[in-house]
Order: sequence, then C-alpha cells, then structure tokens
Amino acid sequence: MHLKKIGLTAALLTAALSTTAVAEQQVLNVYNWSDYIDPAAVKQFEAETGIKVNYDVYDSNEVLEAKLMSGGSGYDVVVPTGSFLERQVKAGIYAEIDRSKLSNYSNLDSVLIEKISRHDAGNKHNVPYAWGTIGLGYNEAMVKARLGDMPVDTLDLLFKPEVAAKLADCGIGLLDSPAEVMSIALNYLGLDPNSEKKADLKKASALISAARQNYKYFHSGKYISDLANGEICVALGYNGDVLQAQSRAEEAGQGHKIGYAIPKEGTLVWFDLMAIPSDAPHPDAAHQFINYVLKAETGAGIANYVYYAVANKAAEPLLNKDVIGNPGIYPSDEVKANLFTQNAHTAKFDRKLTRAWTNIKTGR
Repeated sequence: MHLKKIGLTAALLTAALSTTAVAEQQVLNVYNWSDYIDPAAVKQFEAETGIKVNYDVYDSNEVLEAKLMSGGSGYDVVVPTGSFLERQVKAGIYAEIDRSKLSNYSNLDSVLIEKISRHDAGNKHNVPYAWGTIGLGYNEAMVKARLGDMPVDTLDLLFKPEVAAKLADCGIGLLDSPAEVMSIALNYLGLDPNSEKKADLKKASALISAARQNYKYFHSGKYISDLANGEICVALGYNGDVLQAQSRAEEAGQGHKIGYAIPKEGTLVWFDLMAIPSDAPHPDAAHQFINYVLKAETGAGIANYVYYAVANKAAEPLLNKDVIGNPGIYPSDEVKANLFTQNAHTAKFDRKLTRAWTNIKTGR
C-alpha cells in the first residue's frame, strides 16, 4: 500500500477509535429501586451532560446482590440498603468514591452521614440517596376507640401484652423481617439493637412472644392495603408504605384516617446508598451522576416525587410543604438523634435469628 494511504488509513483508524472511546464515555448504566426517581431528573441529567442513561430497576436487595456477586453486572451506579452495602464492601464489590469529583458533597446532612458510617467506615464507598424509618402505622379512629387518649408514638402498642390485647380485635400486623423487628425489640428493652449475644436474643424473643397472641399476622406488604381498608388498625412497617396506605385510604373515601408515628423509644433508620461497582465500565460518568443527585434541586425533586427523605440539607428549602412538613418523612433533629442503624449480621447469628423467629411466628 502507498505510504500516504497507509498514513491516511492509520489516521482514520485512530480517529475512529478516539470517537468510539468518547462514545463509550457518554453512557451511564444505573440500577435503582423501582419508582424511586422523578423521570424528569434523568432527562435533565442527560441534557446537561450529554451522557445517555440506561436506567434499570429492581425490587429487592437480594436481586441486586445476586447480580453484583456474580460480577460483570455492567452497572455504574447501584443503590443498596446500608446493611447489604456493609457486607458487599467486605466482599470487595465497590470502588472507593472520589470525593474530589463531588462538588456538592457538602450538601449532605452530617448527622445522618455519621450514622451511615456504621455501615461503611469513613463512608468511603457510598453516598446517601434516600432514607426512612420503621414505625407505627395506625387507624386513628380505631385506636382511639380502644386506647382513649393514650399516646400512639410508643412501641407499648405492640410489646405490652395488656395494651396489644386491647387492639387484637381490630388487628395488629408486624413486618415479617426478623433482623429488623428483633433489633427494634432489643432497643426497646434498652439493649444494643445490633447485639448478637444469645442472652439478648432470648430476651427480645420473649418480649415478642409474650404479645404474640394479639398479632394478626407477620407480613412485609399486606399491611399497606389492610391499613387503608380498615382490615387492621396497627402495623409495624416502613414509613413510605404507611404513607402509601394513608394516600390510598384518602382516595378510597371510606373514612379511614391513617397516621404514622416514629416510636419515642427509638427505631431503626434505613439508608439507600449510591455506590459504584469496582468493575463499573463508566466510573467518571458515575461520579457525575452522583454529584448531580447531590444538587439541592435534584434532591428536592426526588423527595417531592417519591415521598421519602433525602440526606440533603441544601434541598430542604425546596421541598413541598406536605413533604418537609410531614414528621413521618422528615423527623425533628431530636427524633433523628434517637434512631439507630442496623449492621450486617454474622452467618452464625443469622441462623440463630431464623430459628428464634420461626418459633415466635408459630407460637412455640
């Protein structure tokens, strides 16, 4: 081949490879929970950056974990819950976050950042996305008819047999989530909610078992529709689920007014956290997306859309009144200080916990 032609071919090939590299950089693969972002936010990110977002969704931490553990998921940003991220970090699944690329990191709530660090020392592998609590969903009229003016922001409704007995006829539902419910019971007893001591597990099990006959069921989803329809009057559940039940009840117009209370004794706070897999194909784009989510306007848009809190102090002035003014979504600093995180359990303790939970549910 003529030397000029060889030179031209090489130049064209180099240009093609360069164009391909640029094209590859302008892609971002996100894997997040379903119905967890305003679609307009994704379009705005694409418009601002020129990066094409491939946005996939999942409905459980287990599904996400299975994809990550097998390797080569192809995702650049994923959003696991704290205790799952904790053990995934130990397995080397995530890359460290480069905070020099996150100009909006200072928008984050330092109190919540400190709590999250129990999952990830120094918060090296995560940036918070959204958060919430487990608390008491209740039918205002039904509970008042049975308990009078007794405060509803207490786990006495569930754990004191003499109180729970008064609610048994209208129905109490508990999450079928042994690790979460047991940690809440431990905390109620004044014990370490993350204790793995056999004696502590026995005490928490005894507490729940003592009131077991007053519970209608253990289920992690049924309580949403049952609260809305008046099939149960109290549920220990996730704040977003209870607020969904509240919304359904209002739409149905059957007169069921549903409230949500964070227990005064303290309760579990969960965090969904953005992380970058160690084999992410587009880490730079991932950092750009995370930084975009940390913008005050983006954070507020997410909270206003999904009715979950974001750990973004700068977003708070931009939140809708029905979001920032709802203590079930945005609790006071005093209440926040009384929340605890759940650590990942050892496999040995998980086996003990599973046995204890089965015994509680079957009434043994």
